[in-house]
Amino acid sequence: MLSKKLLNHALNGLDRLGFYLDSMGITNKVTRHNLAARAMLEQKRLEGQWDSLQVRLDRKKLKLENTVNNLERRADTMVQPLLARVSKRFNSKED
Repeated sequence: MLSKKLLNHALNGLDRLGFYLDSMGITNKVTRHNLAARAMLEQKRLEGQWDSLQVRLDRKKLKLENTVNNLERRADTMVQPLLARVSKRFNSKED
């Protein structure tokens, strides 16, 4: 509750500053609404960047998984004949 009071106090001060500057003819762009809109814009921009990073990370993970799967398949195709030879030799020696 205290943070809400502090926020309202800060926003009221910002409004007063905006009205004071406006009365002097300096600017009318310093209001709580403009700052809230700017904050929302930045929040959405950061969310977009985060989503972009997540997609890139997911692509890298998928690429790595595919590479590992390909290596495992190739290793299996190379190891199977060797295992068959070793097994054949051991079986022939036992006979």
